[in-house]
Amino acid sequence: MAGQIPQRFIDDLLARVDVVEVVGERVKLKKAGRNHSGLCPFHQEKSPSFTVSADKQFYHCFGCGAHGNALRFLMEYDKLRFPEAVEQLAARLGLEVPREGADDPRHQARERKRKEGVNLLELSASFFRERLKMPEGQGARDYLARRGLSPEVQQAFGIGYAPDDWETLKRHLGERGITEAVQVEYGLLVHREDSGRTYDRFRDRVMFPIRDIRGRTIAFGGRVLGDAKPKYLNSPETPVFHKGRELYGLYEARQAEARLERLVIVEGYMDVVALAQFGIRNAVATLGTSTSEEHLSRLFRLVGEVVFCFDGDRAGRQAATRALQTVLPQMIDGRQARFLFLPEGEDPDTLVRREGAEAFQDRITCASPLSEFLFEQAAEGRDLERIEERERYASQVLAAIGRLPEGVLKSLLLTELSRRTGVDPSSFEALMAKEDAAVPASSAGPTAPPEATVAPPPGRPSGGGAALGLMARALQLLVHDPGLVERLPESDDWCDQDDPDAGLCREVVRLLKAGRYRSAQVLLAHFHGTPEGERLATLARRQPLVPRGLRGAELDNWVAYFQRHRRQRSPQEEYGALLARMQAGERLSQEERQRLNELLMELKG
Repeated sequence: MAGQIPQRFIDDLLARVDVVEVVGERVKLKKAGRNHSGLCPFHQEKSPSFTVSADKQFYHCFGCGAHGNALRFLMEYDKLRFPEAVEQLAARLGLEVPREGADDPRHQARERKRKEGVNLLELSASFFRERLKMPEGQGARDYLARRGLSPEVQQAFGIGYAPDDWETLKRHLGERGITEAVQVEYGLLVHREDSGRTYDRFRDRVMFPIRDIRGRTIAFGGRVLGDAKPKYLNSPETPVFHKGRELYGLYEARQAEARLERLVIVEGYMDVVALAQFGIRNAVATLGTSTSEEHLSRLFRLVGEVVFCFDGDRAGRQAATRALQTVLPQMIDGRQARFLFLPEGEDPDTLVRREGAEAFQDRITCASPLSEFLFEQAAEGRDLERIEERERYASQVLAAIGRLPEGVLKSLLLTELSRRTGVDPSSFEALMAKEDAAVPASSAGPTAPPEATVAPPPGRPSGGGAALGLMARALQLLVHDPGLVERLPESDDWCDQDDPDAGLCREVVRLLKAGRYRSAQVLLAHFHGTPEGERLATLARRQPLVPRGLRGAELDNWVAYFQRHRRQRSPQEEYGALLARMQAGERLSQEERQRLNELLMELKG
């Protein structure tokens, strides 16, 4: 993986790029006084509410609230990750993007190996496509014709054929200087432990290249033509392919429609390709795994609505239940998730051929909203006339609602649960607040009422949102006001080592001090696409209850509280915490290393 991009370069890049030019290439803008205005590209509107300021180098929509600098615009409009957006802006100026540690020979070796792997897989994809056209590919061509796939769709998805031979690809790549070891590493050859021989993994199969978001081949899926097992075979995990992260058809969906609004998650390659043949070009498939949080995080960066498509049998319902639990934490306001159940015995491939594209599109449009499926699932098999059954029903729904981020959807579901059960909404809210506030007594600090709007007494931090952990409250202040980092001590040893947010807090403090971030937006962009980024985004969406003018005093009090708490730990506890951080690969400050030595001498004595 490439090293981090220095913050100095990002600051310089934003200073040299004109946001009006970047936005104006994608949105029709008109001069409006000192600013420019146009129709917002992030929501449907008839009159312009989207403005771009050349003075402030900022865009803002008064309709949907979208705002940011040139980097954020590229990330949101072109659906790029942060490093890719930086690369694109730098290319405008003819600049090379520097990377911390780029001169490290190990880093260079990793990058070289990654590029060689991608080139190898592209070469293999080309080989499979060529073999499909040859006489030996006649059986595969007949199969694709029977499935009704046109040459245009086959070309769009790069479909090919792996010959019915044990070493055809192996010889082809070997003639081009690619060793067997590399072919094994990237999943193209299988190595037999007993004989030491290697042979082609894919034989006599229709080949589906799996591409990343930039269109690079990173793996393959093969559909057998005969009766061999398994029917579908995927590449194994490799240095460039992780099946829990990638989705088949995502690149092709984006190529077919630049402004996607909805994506349908189906089960297999043929479902994706068959739907594309009927003009439904927004389907993707997971690769032999359940839909993961990483899958959904990626999809929701691209579209506002995801539709899960399942068979209507018991297995399909179980898969839908798993998908529901996975998607709940992703449902910030503005996102939609729906659940589509097909008739038993049907899959998207067979159904779209029997009913046609329009009927299948109607099924997608009428798919059950998340809220409807949630209540329906909890009620299944229960007699809601009985109090005990109604209690279990309410508890199941309440547990699901508890996984949702704070927002309008969560409030509406609580209101609807109240209507269906006859229980006052305040009772549910109290139960949820009680669970959220369950912080171990040993780590809890003194708190003030949440509605407090005055500075807390010296040394006493306010409660400010009981649902957040203690370190999260300090982290939340830094996310909303990065300039507060100037108030923090030189060393980060005040961070509570036992708190799950401590590591992220230390990393944020390090970046704020080293990189001079003064924008929460740029800070969030740095972590974009990672679990840490999701955590920071969650904190950014929640406004601190302390007024802006009092946040500095609030942070001072939290630091003082954590320092007191640290001093109250026994030497064994303090030594264990520091040692665990060091063994985990964290870099201790000079003060922390000195303290570790002191504790070691103290414990030995």
